[in-house]
Amino acid sequence: MREFVRIGDDVTLQNGAAVGTDGYGFARQADGSYYKIVQSGTVVIEDGVEIQAYACIDRAAMGETRIHRGVKIDNLVQVGHACEVGENTLLCGQVGLAGSTKVGRNVILTGQVGAAGHLSIGDNVVVSAQSGIHTDVEPNQVLSGYPAIDNALWIKCAAAFTRLPQMYATYRKVRELLEKPAPREEDEKSRQ
Repeated sequence: MREFVRIGDDVTLQNGAAVGTDGYGFARQADGSYYKIVQSGTVVIEDGVEIQAYACIDRAAMGETRIHRGVKIDNLVQVGHACEVGENTLLCGQVGLAGSTKVGRNVILTGQVGAAGHLSIGDNVVVSAQSGIHTDVEPNQVLSGYPAIDNALWIKCAAAFTRLPQMYATYRKVRELLEKPAPREEDEKSRQ
């Protein structure tokens, strides 16, 4: 745990959990190298939070990263700088939240879900494993896939993926038939 981090009551930090590490902030210089931006913010962990092994919670460059009451963070989760994670949310193994992501209450992000930075995920959202969230998510949704879309639609798309080569072959045959020149009237008369 790093300096200036505030920890509430009944918080569990498992082995190797890193709280208050520098956020990932670098500015490109004229010569192409990168200058490290000072991370002077903090992390606030509210009551009843559990952060399991080797999870990293980055401090904000300014302001705070906040983990609200009752959040459970699994092994190897990355919470980027200036994120906010709402009450009673579950972040399962290898979830990654890029900087300034706002996660609502009672959200479940299952294993290896990734969220691009500077977006909001509404309350009561569930996102299935290995999905990618690239834009804001309205509350009360179940999402899957990359990019993350409605779960029912994703299931239909996933079922079609294995048939795509066959469907494409059929499409090519139909296209070839449609592109064939139509028989001319003289040809039709000569056949009769």
